[in-house]
Amino acid sequence: MYNNAGIVDEIKSNIVDNEKSEFEKVININLIGTFLGIKEAARVMIPRGQGSIISTASVCASIGGVCSHAYTSSKHGVLGLTRNAAVELGRYGIRVNCVSPYAVLTTMGLDTLKKIDKDSSDVYSNLKGATLTPNDVAEAAVFLASDESMYVSGHDLIVDGGFTVENPGLSMFK
Repeated sequence: MYNNAGIVDEIKSNIVDNEKSEFEKVININLIGTFLGIKEAARVMIPRGQGSIISTASVCASIGGVCSHAYTSSKHGVLGLTRNAAVELGRYGIRVNCVSPYAVLTTMGLDTLKKIDKDSSDVYSNLKGATLTPNDVAEAAVFLASDESMYVSGHDLIVDGGFTVENPGLSMFK
């Protein structure tokens, strides 16, 4: 089962300008929707004694300052939920993992970049010549669903071309 629904709210860099209702909308779709997906998949998979549940998180589950407060909080929540569910459901032979992509150039991704005055050429700086595509994320999910990852559970497969491992302001590799 693959949980892949999600939304991004309007990006407001000042927490004072954020509305509770907007925050709740993102949490409801991104985190509670994932919770309900995992719950229903577990209901079916527990009697079978096997299964693989995968959710889309984000690099925002690991770092801050990349997207809105609501989106970042929701994706941190997806990662925590994934790990907790992996611990609980592992005894039934069910693996639970998540995929955490960086900026994928979908309509939603491009719209988000526009909102923060970035161009797609500005965001791919670490892995020369590579641009993250929806297919790259799908391939990561296929791996987590496959028998090749039979002993992988509770894992956050970050698909970001190395974005989360470098602090460009302090990097010695300029």
